[in-house]
Amino acid sequence: MTSPDYPFAKPPAPAATIEVAPGVHWLRMALPFQLNHINLWLLEDGDDWLIIDSGLGNDSTRALWEKIFSEKFGAKSVKRVLVTHYHPDHAGNAAWLCKRFGAALWMSRGEFLTVHAARNSSAGYTTEAQIELFRANGLDDARGAELLLRGGLYKSMVPDFPFSHRRLHEGEMITVGGRSWKVIVGHGHAPEHVSLHCAELNLLISGDMLLPRISTNVAVRPIDPWSNPLRLFLESIRRYRELPQDILVLPSHGLPFRGAHARIAQLEAHHAERLAELQAACAASPRNAAEVLEILFRRKLDTSQIFFAMGEAIAHLHYLHYDGQLARTVGADGVARFAPV
Repeated sequence: MTSPDYPFAKPPAPAATIEVAPGVHWLRMALPFQLNHINLWLLEDGDDWLIIDSGLGNDSTRALWEKIFSEKFGAKSVKRVLVTHYHPDHAGNAAWLCKRFGAALWMSRGEFLTVHAARNSSAGYTTEAQIELFRANGLDDARGAELLLRGGLYKSMVPDFPFSHRRLHEGEMITVGGRSWKVIVGHGHAPEHVSLHCAELNLLISGDMLLPRISTNVAVRPIDPWSNPLRLFLESIRRYRELPQDILVLPSHGLPFRGAHARIAQLEAHHAERLAELQAACAASPRNAAEVLEILFRRKLDTSQIFFAMGEAIAHLHYLHYDGQLARTVGADGVARFAPV
């Protein structure tokens, strides 16, 4: 198995860009998390620009955007803002950008509706619903109480959002600057995550679906507490094997890379290893999701990390359950535990 190749040694400096392919420009915005950055993409579109993803909706990110506008855009405007999925580092400034330029918002329907559900704490997108899901999977009350402090966090990072959008569909072709880009919808990380493939440039804008060094978060959420997102994710990334091995992948985090097929194999091996470890642990004694966190994540987790880790632990256990390898039972305490069939 070969490792990914990185044609760009360093990311662009703040408020600067790198042209990674004809008419495709890379910029990077800081994030106040352990994952401390997001890659955004500017596509030349005739006399306009298409912006792909927008960064967090905060003053520091908007200040960087203002520098991009003044130093990069010139007389050109923005006709379209495309958001790959609902997570705040991708959707946070979409409304601000659309209002500033009179641009249209392009995204899948599932992601559009999920932004509004998350902003308005509806359809299961509440901290309380999240804590209830985690409690039903073994998280203790003390750590659940810490998660309550996250209430309203999403809306603070996505302070506004448009009420209409141009819907993107699986397989449709969109034209940008005279070139065709194919929409690829993936699942597991988000409801209907959009990636874009340009055959002419041999380029894939992968969003969070295919990252070079980390495995994207794949989690069960309260809106669909019996779901199997890990299977959806693995099935989704498998489709990228239909693309050329030497395609240049533009991820939302990390450096652009070539070697998509090798990276897919690495991710498959990573999850297979974790699943085998969970199966062995549950064979020793029935386990709930909270009890397997140390198996999946071999480090001390803070409150924010527990939020992602619990959802991912449930996702791995659900994968084994739906694969017929583990039985799921709910005890008198209301907690789901998993043991061999």
